Amino acid sequence: MTAAIRVIPCLDVDAGRVVKGVNFADLRDAGDPVELARRYDAEGADEITFLDVSASSGDRETTYDVVRRTAAEVFVPLTVGGGVRSVEDVDRLLRAGADKVGVNTAAIARPELISEIAQRFGSQVLVLSVDARRIEGATAPSGYEVTTHGGRRGTGIDAVGWARRAVELGAGEILLNSMDADGTTAGFDLEMLADVRREVAVPLIASGGAGTPEHFLEAARAGADALLAASVFHFGVLTVGQVKEHLRGAGIPVR
Repeated sequence: MTAAIRVIPCLDVDAGRVVKGVNFADLRDAGDPVELARRYDAEGADEITFLDVSASSGDRETTYDVVRRTAAEVFVPLTVGGGVRSVEDVDRLLRAGADKVGVNTAAIARPELISEIAQRFGSQVLVLSVDARRIEGATAPSGYEVTTHGGRRGTGIDAVGWARRAVELGAGEILLNSMDADGTTAGFDLEMLADVRREVAVPLIASGGAGTPEHFLEAARAGADALLAASVFHFGVLTVGQVKEHLRGAGIPVR
């Protein structure tokens, strides 16, 4: 591990406000996205990720507006995902100020979208978001299934195989979100991280379950290149600086 580990606060934005729940339910208001992004930039976040959790077609303009206002205020890379269905959506988000764009459901429905985006804008722009949950049975040999609709719908697609295929198609990064751990603050799914790490060479972002500085360290040791969290940062449990200090103290290079 030579590259510095990135620490990324994640803003789940619904109708222009940041929200956070547990396992994608019981959402609480966590504040104004532009204000939170500005705070995280000042705290030393390496990137900021925006996920438009409502992503309904009627709300798209709100998202572009939030992205424009945030991009004007912060100086770290901004990744935006949620409701991205076409090359044109990516183009609009990049023009609004996003540096990278996350795709999820649309890529599952039509994997060629990954290649189309990578060919037009470069792989470095494309983050494939994988919402995975543990499952028993033969549909997912790895034991992890890709889900959609905030973890509510199973796809029958094996999460590890999907990550590998997406990289072959041109995804530049994998954002691996454990739906079982999401919002629980009980720790990242280290086993799942390690299983995906073995199969892909692109940067791997760990998401879902961060609760303590030690959890971030465990995920870094399991092979994550970047560590993403929401609740612990939004509700003041931890700061980005505290996480970085803990990693640094354990000999993990951070920016």
